[in-house]
Amino acid sequence: MLKSFFRYLNLYRRKYKYKKISYSFNAVDLIVNYIFKNKNNGFYLDVGSQHPISNNNTYLLFKRGWSGINIDLDKKNIDLFNTARPNDINLNLAISSDEAEKKLYFYHDKSPINTLDKVVSDFQTATVNEIKRIKTTTLNIALQNLKLNNKIDYMNLDVEGHEMDIFKAFDLSVYKPSIISVEFLDLDMKYLEFKNNDLQRIVNSDLYKHLLNNKYHFVNWLHGDLIFVHRDFRD
Repeated sequence: MLKSFFRYLNLYRRKYKYKKISYSFNAVDLIVNYIFKNKNNGFYLDVGSQHPISNNNTYLLFKRGWSGINIDLDKKNIDLFNTARPNDINLNLAISSDEAEKKLYFYHDKSPINTLDKVVSDFQTATVNEIKRIKTTTLNIALQNLKLNNKIDYMNLDVEGHEMDIFKAFDLSVYKPSIISVEFLDLDMKYLEFKNNDLQRIVNSDLYKHLLNNKYHFVNWLHGDLIFVHRDFRD
């Protein structure tokens, strides 16, 4: 798959020589776009979507005619989505493992490092501006409330260390996204380049084991972003 991807990337660069080709922080969108190169009008689910264009893993798909659901706990981010992607479903929700009131470690509006995870917050060099109390819900409940009928082709998860809390309350056997990309926030590796032993740390992680048990294959990583493909997926 990777050889085909890089051949595709070189062709893409030549065709769009003077245009921006990736909107992702780590070029995840190029790999996802390649996997779905034959699929138009697909459907995405982006949790921790932050900005509708900049450093966004679904905007390239959006430009191709895809639509989907964008979820972020910062209302100002969702306001941007309502302006830039008014035909998407844009939800201002804090997604977690249950319906509860939890602490949000808040740095500033639209900050990419606002988090529900205290360990991740303690690791940051920036100073928390405020600890807020916010209501959380689960991804299952959020999607059930939407009465979603769409097949989720692509799911992106960027939630600053809270990914396993979300997956624990998300029924992958029901929704079964074809492709999942997720930020892997191993604090010992954050901000470092991957070394030879880092792959072993990934496969030993709860995240990897959880997705493997739900019939996903690990196919690639780009710095801190991991990409998984469901074993039943056919392009």
